[in-house]
Amino acid sequence: MDSTVTLELELRDSLDLDFLGSPILASTNPEGSRFAFFDYPSKKIIISDKSGKILDTLSKNGDTPDSYGFLIDLPVIWGNDQLIQVGMNGIFIYNQDGNMLKKIKHPEDMGGAAFMSIPGKTSKIALFDNVPYLLMNSIRTKDTYAGEQKFYDTYKALELVNLETGESKDFGSFEKGSLFHNGKGFIQSDYLPAFAESKGKLYLSHGGEPKVWIYDFTPEKSTLDTTLALDIPNLFPIEGVDRKELSKGSYSIHGGNAAIKNIFVQKGKILIFYFPGLDPREMEEAQKLWSEGKEEESSAFYEKLQKKSPPGILVYDESSLEYLGQLKYPQNTNTGGFLTDGEYIYFQRIPPEDIEEDFLRIYKMKLVEK
Repeated sequence: MDSTVTLELELRDSLDLDFLGSPILASTNPEGSRFAFFDYPSKKIIISDKSGKILDTLSKNGDTPDSYGFLIDLPVIWGNDQLIQVGMNGIFIYNQDGNMLKKIKHPEDMGGAAFMSIPGKTSKIALFDNVPYLLMNSIRTKDTYAGEQKFYDTYKALELVNLETGESKDFGSFEKGSLFHNGKGFIQSDYLPAFAESKGKLYLSHGGEPKVWIYDFTPEKSTLDTTLALDIPNLFPIEGVDRKELSKGSYSIHGGNAAIKNIFVQKGKILIFYFPGLDPREMEEAQKLWSEGKEEESSAFYEKLQKKSPPGILVYDESSLEYLGQLKYPQNTNTGGFLTDGEYIYFQRIPPEDIEEDFLRIYKMKLVEK
């Protein structure tokens, strides 16, 4: 990397979403003119324009024909007037007023799932020959589970769903040389995929494995092109467990484990959001305090651990795969994740602890070279 080139996140603007609750930033369209949020307390999907003005709120709870059921993804903005929501009941496409336009069935019934939301961690829209597809986590169980060898032999990370026909195909096996072939058992958050598609290339990471597998990608097939090994500071590698410890029908997520959380491709740069993980020995100490009823001590200890293992963003050149640098999260922002459109990067501000606010502020930033 040329030492004279320094990457920085430059604040350009902000938007305030006037909503009392705990909304989380979910998705935007490529133009940055529409945003989707999800509020957990009310179970509402919120649609806003680029200034933060609320255009509509949707609620699809309950036993109704247009209910997506248990949430397994955050809402995805599609264009200027549509929204996609993935749930246990299928993939639902709504208009901005909340009317269901289409329901796409999952390729097989879901036996169960675990879900952990972070800002910007959603399925993504991909276009092939002007046909829109949804690129999402695969939800096929293949009649196996992570305690069996069959799971690791048949696993596919991603589903590519034709939004016009509803047809789908799964991609993203554990390739030769992957740590997920080491004979251990892994929980869902260990291999939960991070992914992006750009210019016929698929960029895929499997959870805590510090690699990006890069494929030549079409709706018909994916062919491995190269593998990008990531140098993650202060990484606590995932190790797996004895497969006998895992049971069929059990889904587990551990937020303290190392993971590649998300991947975006923007203006010729690959942005890879990583979390290095927490020290497992110290995590045991924090959990022991909690089990002893010392909740405040445990929370303080856990907060200290998080400060010792800050997440970050690795940046690579899309064409050459040259490492361009590392970015820290801006101060006072939610380090769970971020969101990008075609030009800007959006971070969710952490509200002050001692002041109750009835709005959510989003910082609009741009990646620049100084």
